[in-house]
Parts: sequence; structure tokens; C-alpha cells
Amino acid sequence: MKQKTKKISEPSDSELDDPIDLGIDAEDPTDDEVISSLPTLTPRVLPEETEEPTPGKNAVSPNDPLRRYLEEIRRYPLLEPGEEYRLAIRLREQGDVSAARALVSANLRLVVKIAFEYKTIYSNVMDLIQEGNIGLMKAVAKFDPAKGAKLGYYSSWWIRSYILKYLLDNFRLVKVGTTQAQKKLFYHLMREKERLEAQGLIAGPKVLANQLNVREKDVIEMQQRLSGQGAEMSLDTPVDRDETQAATHKDQLVDPHEAADEALAQGELLRILQLNLPAFQKMLNDKEFRILNERLLAEEPKTLQEIADLYGLTRERTRQIEVKVIDKLRDFLKPHL
Repeated sequence: MKQKTKKISEPSDSELDDPIDLGIDAEDPTDDEVISSLPTLTPRVLPEETEEPTPGKNAVSPNDPLRRYLEEIRRYPLLEPGEEYRLAIRLREQGDVSAARALVSANLRLVVKIAFEYKTIYSNVMDLIQEGNIGLMKAVAKFDPAKGAKLGYYSSWWIRSYILKYLLDNFRLVKVGTTQAQKKLFYHLMREKERLEAQGLIAGPKVLANQLNVREKDVIEMQQRLSGQGAEMSLDTPVDRDETQAATHKDQLVDPHEAADEALAQGELLRILQLNLPAFQKMLNDKEFRILNERLLAEEPKTLQEIADLYGLTRERTRQIEVKVIDKLRDFLKPHL
């Protein structure tokens, strides 16, 4: 009779600073050459390197911290299943720190592999690796070999959890409020979109919002953030980077305040109106006077319908009288301007 293995547990809400329902499928690495599957690093030449590159030399500078780290973790071989089980038992039952160190060291390349999956979102891979290593140590401390899962599979949940939490916390230079819906979209949006498209469906914002039980507005905003649209930029950044004296984005900001000449003209017009308004009011009949004071000059003007009901007029007739009053006022003020 086949023995059933217990289901491993993901990081619980109480175990993470920012509880997240991951829902991510993780692969258990078994290839001894995991590190060889990493993306090729971009060649970089330091200022002091003046000699021409010769065949056989590393394409990446030996001073590159990421390259030095990758070379360092190559020294730690992967563990055989039996050895991994014995170390895990020793750690769990005896609290053997050396066993924990061996388990962590053997899985460092797994952290690198997972970190590189998020390089398009966050370019500093070393930061992601550091966060992933914290998740790995947390996983080793909580790992229970009796549940039947391999440490690599169990650790991947914790590694991804810490990397994704770091990405969410540092997603923008300008911090914005992060709702539960935004967290859900951050972790599940692209995966759900790929799943729907694999079924031949058009994964638009409305469909994704219904599938993930969030607002369509939240889906559109997260899609823009993940695609890099609306990224932050310093106001002092030159508009044209090729020019030495290029204008900055700050120079293109529109002043929300009224221009000085326009404000002066408005003030003068108001002064003329106040001086001549009493004389103008004497030229109006009762209907025109009421429309002027209760429609054009009032802080809370009455509606055309309210004034029309007062005099038994139609709304259109009241509007015509209002236009007539405005024309009269314009003609009256012309000699004073």
C-alpha cells in the first residue's frame, strides 16, 4: 500500500511581516548544473582596465559583485536526498547549527535562480538574492523532513515570499498605499493573464478583474506599474540628455497661479464694475434687475427655472433676458475701459 505524504505548509500569515497568499507553483531543482542556466551577465569594463580583452578571460570583470558571489556559491555542492534528510533531522532534533549551515549553503544557488526570474522587474539582482537568502534561512529553520517534501521545494515558497515582499515594498520611489487588492494583483495578475490567454481568451482588464475579484481600475493601474509606465523621474532630469544645458522637467511645469498681468487686469475690471454698477442698475426693469442680482452677481445664483416660475415665464425666455442684461452691461462699461 502506497504511503501518503503530508502536505507541506506555505508561509502562514502570522509568519510573514506582510502576510501574502502566494499561490505560486515551485519546482524542485535536481540538476547539478542549475547555476549554468542563469542568464549571461552583461560584459562590463572598469575605468582602470585599459588592456584589450584576450581569449579565455572572463567576459565579466572579476570585480563584479554578482560574478564574485556566483563563483563563491559554486563551491557548495548540492546534497543527496539521504544526506539532506540526515542533516534536517539533526537540526530539528538537536538544534545543530552546522547542519543548518550546510543546508543553507547547498541551496544558495536555488535563491539565485529564483531571483533572476524577477530581474526584469528589479534590476539589482543582489538585493533580491539577499532577500531570498533570508527566506531560505527561515525555511531551513522551519523545515520538517517528516512531512515528505524535499527542502528545495519547501524553501522555494519562502524564497519567493521574501523576494516578492521586497519588490512590493520597493516597487516605487514614491511610496503609495498598498491595498490587499493590489497585493493580490501584484502576485497573480500576470499568471492569471497567461492562463486565460492559453485557453484562447482575451484577457482584458474587465475579465481579469472578474477572475481576481478586484476592481477594473486596480487591474489597469497594476498593468501600468508592471509595464514600467508612469515610472518616477526626478524633476531635475534633463529633457534631452544629449545637451549639456538641456531644460529639465521642472522647467516644463505649469504654474497653477494666475499670471501677474492677468490678475492686474481682472482687479482693474472689478474696480470699474463696482464704481459703475449702481448707475447701471437704475437702467434695468424689475425682471432684468432680479436676473442681474440673483443670477449674475449672487454667490449662490438661482436657476433660470426658479426665476422663470417667479414671473410666470418660460425658462428660454428667462435665458434671453439674461443675455440681454449681459449685452447691456458690456455696452455700458465700454466707455469706462
